[in-house]
Amino acid sequence: MNYEVIVTCAVTGAGDTTSKHPAIPVTPKQIAEAAIEAARAGATVAHCHVRDPRTGRGSRDPALYREVVDRIRSSDVDVIINLTAGMGGDLEIGAGEAPMQFGAGTDLVGGLTRLAHVEELLPEICTLDCGTLNFGNGDTIYVSTPAQLRAGAKRIQELGVKPELEIFDTGHLWFAKQMQKEGLLDDAPLFQLCMGIPWGAPADVGTLKSMVDNMPAGAQWAGFGIGRMQMPMVAQAMLLGGHVRVGLEDNLYLDRGVLASNGMLVQRAVEIIERLGGRALTPAEGRKKLNLPARGERLLDRRKIEQFA
Repeated sequence: MNYEVIVTCAVTGAGDTTSKHPAIPVTPKQIAEAAIEAARAGATVAHCHVRDPRTGRGSRDPALYREVVDRIRSSDVDVIINLTAGMGGDLEIGAGEAPMQFGAGTDLVGGLTRLAHVEELLPEICTLDCGTLNFGNGDTIYVSTPAQLRAGAKRIQELGVKPELEIFDTGHLWFAKQMQKEGLLDDAPLFQLCMGIPWGAPADVGTLKSMVDNMPAGAQWAGFGIGRMQMPMVAQAMLLGGHVRVGLEDNLYLDRGVLASNGMLVQRAVEIIERLGGRALTPAEGRKKLNLPARGERLLDRRKIEQFA
């Protein structure tokens, strides 16, 4: 049981949700405001993707990330910034007997190119998706090969950013532990157990517990479920000793038929945590828990490096 819980809010994602919810954050201003809203509701961490403001589709544009991060950092609200580094792994295999005719949904770049915005902005945390996955029921695969992962983990380590190791299935956990053995991950790694994404690990207690039981010593971990399993997984992750994640990236509804905001989802998660006898950690407390620098220290370090470059 974990009584001191880090609450992450994944505020927008990159999925096709803008047609399903009228208030999905799309522009950098909206995404930053969503992160600030989540922090005011009790979130410790804001996990941010960016979207093309014209189309609403997921983007890798560092300029969009820069605006989001600048807006959050210049606000009067503290929150740990966690940027995705997963964009650029989509491969849409050609249909039928023409698999090499890749589809329009393909956006496939190398592991280091996926880190361009992380290199520039030095967030406190960035994600590292720890394996390849059949994604959905069509021909799309999310690609993250062992070689790409080793290169990405090494670069993240050099930057001094903490990787959040995204675990979509049991083999991903196995490989993440292998990277730790190889010295590509620092001590007390941070794992995010992503439950219920077709076709990875199902969002059930047995699967979640089996992965928790295989965590390396000293690891910090969080777990989440998508859709209607979001709040049940808040309780299950806390009961099994972990931290939690909610947000519009993973679930659009507060209750059946009731569309949510990020703030509403954070408030519901905090209520569950408190009813189980725990509390949500502040960003300052979360930094101590995750061995992160105090607020603003990384930005000061970057300015010193640039001054003497």
